[in-house]
Amino acid sequence: MSLKIRMSRAGAKKRPFYRIVVADSRMARDSKFIERLGTYDPMLMRDNPDRVKLNVERIKHWLGVGAKPSDRVARFLAEASLASAPARHESPQKSKPKAKAQERLKAAADKATAAEAAAAAAAAAAAAPAEAAPAEGAS
Repeated sequence: MSLKIRMSRAGAKKRPFYRIVVADSRMARDSKFIERLGTYDPMLMRDNPDRVKLNVERIKHWLGVGAKPSDRVARFLAEASLASAPARHESPQKSKPKAKAQERLKAAADKATAAEAAAAAAAAAAAAPAEAAPAEGAS
């Protein structure tokens, strides 16, 4: 039997409240669980201490037995320094711009840098004769 430490939803419609539980990984999200380990109330502000409550010693026990936390619960445990933070997944490759769009973006960026360089050169050229003219007149 593989064990998971995960969240089980409770609360009313549009008022979510989650229990952090240990359950068999084959069970449905809100069905039977082995033990309740804490709560998570997403309706509270992030700095509220009642937002996430954890039973630390029981969580340590279940982690020692081999229960695997879900991604969200692993983030809670990392904040409480009970486990390492889960790896952040890279953005999917399908959502990246395609080849032609990347070429257009690169061309636009090159054009913008060339325009900036031309403006800087023009500003430097305009400033150089202005500084040189009073020096020649002062002689």
